[in-house]
Parts: sequence; C-alpha cells; structure tokens
Amino acid sequence: MSRLRIRWLWVVIGVEVLAIAGLLVWALAFRSPEKQPVQSPQTKQNEKSEDKAPKIELVKVATGLSEPTAIAATADTNDKRLFVAEQGGTIQTVKADGTLETTPFLDIKSKIKSGGEMGLLGLAFHPKVADNNYFFVNYTDKNQNTIVARYSIAKSTGRADPKSEKVLLKIKQPYTNHNGGSLAFGPDGYLYIGMGDGGSGGDPENRTQDKNDLLGKILRINVDGDSYTTPSNNPFAQGGGKPEIWALGLRNPWRFSFDIKTGDMYIADVGQGSYEEINIQKTTSKGGMNFGWRCYEGTHKFNTEGCQQASDYTQPAIEYDHSENRCSVTGGYVYRGAKFPALTGKYFYSDYCGGQVYYASESSGTWTTTTAATTSYKPSTFGQDSSGELYLADYATGTIYHITATAN
Repeated sequence: MSRLRIRWLWVVIGVEVLAIAGLLVWALAFRSPEKQPVQSPQTKQNEKSEDKAPKIELVKVATGLSEPTAIAATADTNDKRLFVAEQGGTIQTVKADGTLETTPFLDIKSKIKSGGEMGLLGLAFHPKVADNNYFFVNYTDKNQNTIVARYSIAKSTGRADPKSEKVLLKIKQPYTNHNGGSLAFGPDGYLYIGMGDGGSGGDPENRTQDKNDLLGKILRINVDGDSYTTPSNNPFAQGGGKPEIWALGLRNPWRFSFDIKTGDMYIADVGQGSYEEINIQKTTSKGGMNFGWRCYEGTHKFNTEGCQQASDYTQPAIEYDHSENRCSVTGGYVYRGAKFPALTGKYFYSDYCGGQVYYASESSGTWTTTTAATTSYKPSTFGQDSSGELYLADYATGTIYHITATAN
C-alpha cells in the first residue's frame, strides 16, 4: 500500500473517531432523564401536609368507665368536670384529677333497653345550665322508642334529680339499629337531635327521604319552655313536612357537633357497607339540606329509584372507603382550645373499627385529611370541655383520652 493511501486512511479513521466522540458528548449532555412516577398535585399536597402536619398524642385521662357513648361538659369555664354517658344507662362524673365520682351523676338503667345500637346515647347541657339547672339525654326505652328528655340538677347534691324527667320527644324505632342519638345545642340556642333512618339495612321503607317521618333527619327544637316548641324558621314549620325537621337524607348521624367559633355544623353519617361521610352545614344555612341517603352513599349511587337529580342533594365534604379495616365514622369537633395552637381549626374524627384518628382542614374549598394516630381503640365518641379541649373515648376499655399536640 502506498504512503499516500495510508495517510488518507488515517485521515478517514481520525474523522470517524472525532464523529463518534462528538456523538458521545452530545448524548451525555442532552440525554433524556430516567422516567419517574408522575404524581398529581393533590398527592404532593397531601405528602407535604403529612410532613409538616402537627403530631398528636392521646393522653389517658380517666379509666373505669363502661361502654362510653357521649362526653359532655357545662359551659362554665371554671367547671373542669367531664360527664360521660354509659350505654347501659348511667352518667358518670370525671373530676379534674381524672378520678370518678363514687355516685353516678344520673342512673336510669331501669328505663333503658341497651345493647347493639340501643341504650343511653346522647347528652347535652343547656347553655344556661348555671341558671336553669337543665340537661338533656337521648335514650332507647324498654318499648324501643327513642326518648329525648330533660332532667334537672338538684342543688342539694349537685347531681341529677332522677325524678325530674320531662319527656319531650318519643319516636318509635322500627328496628334495633340506627338509633342516631347525638344531642347538641347550636349557636342559636336550639337543641339539635340526630335521628337514624330506623335501621335494618338500606332504609327499606325509605323513611329518610320522607319529610313526614322524623327518622333519618336532624331535628331542631326550642326547649326553653316547659315543653318543646318548633322554631318558626325551621324549613317545614309552615308545611310540607314535619316542623321539627332541620335536615334530611341521613342514614345514621351518630355524632355531630358545632364549631364554637364559626357556628358551622359537622355531621358524621355512618355509611351502609362501602363509604363513610362527613357533611358540613354552614352557620348561614336556612336548613332543609338533603344529604342524599338512601339515593347515595357518600357520593356514590346506592338506590336511586324515585330519587331526584344528583344536583338536588348536598354532597359530603369528606368521605372515605372501608379499606384499612374501616367501617363506621365517629364524628368529633373542630379544635378551638388554647393549649395546642397547631391544632386550631382542625376537625377531628375517627373510625370505630379501624381505630384511626384523623383531622381535616379546609383551604380554598378543598379538604385535606391527615392521619393523626393509628390506634387499637374503638373510638365511640369525642367530647369537648368548656375550654375547647378535645377528648376521645375508647368504647372497648372505657378509657377517656385527651387529644394533645406534640413537637413536630
């Protein structure tokens, strides 16, 4: 081979080497990054929320209770006692040091049919209890009626006078489940009553959507007289339905509460077999809201025979499914205490079967839920004391816990 041809061959080889090197440099500089999982903004928001979310601790306050169903307190900020209703028919007093009074505040076991979803289910003190000595209970009597009754506190003992009962409402329960039971005074001074759909499964008689039936509703009555009256601005006070009805379309509103700052109402409605929901009614509402059961379970169709358009029902603000061993929502309160500012404005709730404790917060119309604690408890009810502190009851062990915040 001639020297000229050899030189020319080396030139060609050099050019090819330079070209390959250039391609490698280009590939290294401009290669596509390895594909990563795509996350929605909502997922990122939730992860960020979890990272920065305040942590809670459930601090044991009292033990020795039996199947607690309701926790209440008086409006007097100097009164540090908690009053705990037990399903069997007693109300116990938890003193400031966490010990129980030796004598029950009230014992009406002889009046009550207890077991399953029946029993002593609700307790609320009148906002002016310091003046009138009144408190109210919701229980299932021996004949399987829901009873809403008023009792008086005896000045001589500081406990309830068992002979002072004034029955305000008696509502027949067709089945043994879905009795509702929650009682609470609203910012308007009226007593609100949670009524389940009467039971069985799937609301077989469609009582919830019947405006002439008190089952499956939130009722609103004035209890400042010797017997109750119906507020004139209730949605059906002038006709079209039972005048006591404030809201309808609820399956079993076991626990509801009012935000003591805003007056908004939070209704936790126990679902059928797939979804749990929390409905929020703003304090500006004029009532008459229809939350959709039995047509819808949460936002999902259940039995739409004879139902209206979906837009005619109020959708829940929060819902969750029955994964993670969940089965029954227990509604709580919006934290408005002074001890734990990190919790301010957060709505606490839980699931009875799974034992999870959650809080939810709202921003620009979107609710974000955080798992605050995972427990082995059976959370049956929450309570709020006169200072806005929150408590949780474990139905299984009869223990009351204080919800506290820890350092992040």
